[in-house]
Amino acid sequence: MVEQRLKSGIFQLPDIEIKNKKILVTGGAGFLGKYVVSELLNNGAVKENIVIPRSSENDLRNFEVCNTLLKDVDIVIHLAARVGGIGFNQKYPGALFYDNAIMGINIIEAARINKVEKTVIVGTVCSYPKFTPTPFKEESLWDGYPEETNAPYGVAKKALLVQAQSYRAQYGMNIIYLIPVNLYGPGDHFDLEDSHVIPALIRKFVEAKERNDKEVIVWGTGNVSREFLYVEDVARGIVSGLLNYNKEEPVNLGTGEEIKIKDLVELVKDIVGYKGDLVWDKSKPDGQPRRKLDTSLAELEFSFKSTVLLKTGLEETILWYLKNQDI
Repeated sequence: MVEQRLKSGIFQLPDIEIKNKKILVTGGAGFLGKYVVSELLNNGAVKENIVIPRSSENDLRNFEVCNTLLKDVDIVIHLAARVGGIGFNQKYPGALFYDNAIMGINIIEAARINKVEKTVIVGTVCSYPKFTPTPFKEESLWDGYPEETNAPYGVAKKALLVQAQSYRAQYGMNIIYLIPVNLYGPGDHFDLEDSHVIPALIRKFVEAKERNDKEVIVWGTGNVSREFLYVEDVARGIVSGLLNYNKEEPVNLGTGEEIKIKDLVELVKDIVGYKGDLVWDKSKPDGQPRRKLDTSLAELEFSFKSTVLLKTGLEETILWYLKNQDI
């Protein structure tokens, strides 16, 4: 019965209006969250109606906290996550699984109880199987186990897709699930312990240039590929999905273009202007062999396409870091 209802699209609902709606954005004060809030305002949301819970005051792992937050809320965008790069993933797999799973489960259940008009869950490309054929299509999400260093985070996030689809089927809940690829941009997190590859590389090369270091050590072999989406594009995709997408299938958000890590490293090095040598630490893991999304569904369903080229986005991100690295 559930499967039939999912396939039939019985709970496809009309597009939503956000003007004068109370919107809760978990993670709204974070890197991506700030851009999503800005995009909401650009699309007619009222600043006073956007609620941004701070993690220092609201532990989303506590269901009662979530239930209280969602009272009288019309729309929820769930961005809050505990996330990091490969090293961070290897160090804290248990916390990454538990925190991400329980936060999302609580938010979705609280949204159901409080009859929230629409809920947007933002997943992760880390949920895809390790050896997904490229470009990654949404229907391949369940064809294998994620890459080992990403698995606790990826599986936790993928569990929220199951919850979203089953809640839509049983309760008629208006909930969608979006899968952004690796994001980057101004305001990213540059702490070397838990940052992702682009901010980590930017910081390494900038600091090496300032110190006149003769070499920079880079993790892995450089032979794997990744796809990167500029943060403003990600935010636009999320809000476009909120406004115009109302189906049970997950939707990829990306550029549809991949780059080998060794080429990314050279590109960041050149933009920063670092002249030293590269040393590849091949004892460190590469992670998933390839990442390249099929982005056709997002274009078909809500006319989303990326607009910022990687080189342009990297230049903007490096410029921001140079101006803000001491903050």
